Amino acid sequence: MSLEEYERHYASLNSESGCELVSGRSSASGAFSGEEERLHYIPIRVLGKGSFGEATLYRRTEDNSLVVWKEIDLNCLSDKKRRDVMNEISILSILHHNNIIAYFNHFMDKNTLLIELEYCNGGNLCEKINQQKGVLFKEEVVVWYLYQITAAVAHIHKAGVLHRDIKTLNIFLTKTNLIKLGDYGLAKKLDSESSMAETCVGTPYYMSPELCQGVKYNFKSDIWAMGCVLFELLTLTRTFDATNPLNLCVKIVQGNWTMEINSEIYTSDLIKLVYECLDQDPEKRPTAEQILEQPVISRVRVELEERVAALNSAIKKPRLSTVTETSVAVVTTRSREVYFWGGGKFTPQKLDMFKGGSIAQHVCAGETHFAVVTVEKELYTWSVQGGAKMVGQLGHGDQASYRQPRRVERLQGKAIRQVSCGADFTACITDEDQMYMFGSDYYGCIGVENELGMEVLEPVLLDFFQERPVRQVSCGDNHVVALTRSGDIYSWGCGEHGRLGLDCEDDFSSPMQVEVPKGAFIESVYCGSDGTFFLTESGKVLACGNNELNKLGLNQGISGIKNHTGEVCTATSILMN
Repeated sequence: MSLEEYERHYASLNSESGCELVSGRSSASGAFSGEEERLHYIPIRVLGKGSFGEATLYRRTEDNSLVVWKEIDLNCLSDKKRRDVMNEISILSILHHNNIIAYFNHFMDKNTLLIELEYCNGGNLCEKINQQKGVLFKEEVVVWYLYQITAAVAHIHKAGVLHRDIKTLNIFLTKTNLIKLGDYGLAKKLDSESSMAETCVGTPYYMSPELCQGVKYNFKSDIWAMGCVLFELLTLTRTFDATNPLNLCVKIVQGNWTMEINSEIYTSDLIKLVYECLDQDPEKRPTAEQILEQPVISRVRVELEERVAALNSAIKKPRLSTVTETSVAVVTTRSREVYFWGGGKFTPQKLDMFKGGSIAQHVCAGETHFAVVTVEKELYTWSVQGGAKMVGQLGHGDQASYRQPRRVERLQGKAIRQVSCGADFTACITDEDQMYMFGSDYYGCIGVENELGMEVLEPVLLDFFQERPVRQVSCGDNHVVALTRSGDIYSWGCGEHGRLGLDCEDDFSSPMQVEVPKGAFIESVYCGSDGTFFLTESGKVLACGNNELNKLGLNQGISGIKNHTGEVCTATSILMN
């Protein structure tokens, strides 16, 4: 179904409620309530189709977040399949964990069930393994994935839930490699740890010996499946493989692995854990909690927990808007269409490519280039027609002048949250609060002490901020100001007129901390061409830089108007009556 068809479909679907492309936030029962707060959704693209329905990506206009709506035609389902669908909703509603796909909402429209779920923009673990092209993962990457999968399984087991379909296809990722365990259609709630299940379900390649033999099984069957996933991470191949289901079951019961794990690359502790998870005797397999206590995980567990928490907070926190940072020649409409003008174009030109999964979320412009962050958190850049020579501000690894938006491939796999453009350089922030810079380093705006030359042609990670997570960045023509999560401010680049707020007019080619008045807690920063504004949590505004024609608003009324000097080199309060 096309985007236009979806729009018409959902407009008609909701017309009975008197709203367009709107869904009510459900009550505990998941039913519509016209009196409750309404959320607006805009369809982006169909993610997949199955025998009984479709999964569609939507943008929720309340907070600009992306969500997935699974639409299931109940008329096409058998009674058992209907029970499975309702079971998935029941299970998801009791599971709340950073490494589990979040359930938000569901409602019925006649015989159609719609379920709102968290969206993962990094594909699944099966795709990630295939992308390796035979190159084995580093052990630290395997441990990072293993910890998250195990933490999710430990949580569902603690809730008394047996997943029964753990496999790489059901382990989803964000672009920051955050794991989300999903697909609970086959999950079963057990009354206690000693309870057993007996229905033969799951994916054959991950089925435990007890499932193959048709005997009762419990939580340890999930541990077996985890062992199979861990084996795939270490070898890039399935644990067991065969030409038909019968031979596959024989190999599983006999424990005939497809290959051995490379002991020259991976530690004995990690390999031993695979053997323990794939023990033929369920009672000898560890629990998920016991796996978390294994040395390979326990020695870095605190660090991994903090990393997961930080990545999840980045997903859930409000998105910063960059549209009003500077006067730009790029705009988006309410439908997220992108228009630009300049470089010989006197009327707004619509860019047709920003639609579907590539609709724009943030836009920004420099003197001769534009940048757009899409809802999929990918960065696109291009230059104006007849613009000046490119010096790397597009981030494509060359000096070519691209007249049409082009994705910055060097940032693939990075979830870009915000972008800001200087005159001839670009800064962007990821969901992990990391900062990347590229373009002209003439004034030191790249922030690396001019170590990479005057023209940085592709994104470079600023190591300075590795231990100082960045909340927001703003660029002037030739200077940069960054606000960290801890509330500290750093500036660098051209210091003329005191725009850096460092009590001098020197240029700096690496980040320097800005001192603000005591008691002032900065909420956001905004750079002009030769000045900077700081907004405090209490709503006050500070400014520094060139105050010519009073453009910083630093006049003070004493008797009439008294002008400040033309340059203000430190952050100074703006008095407003």
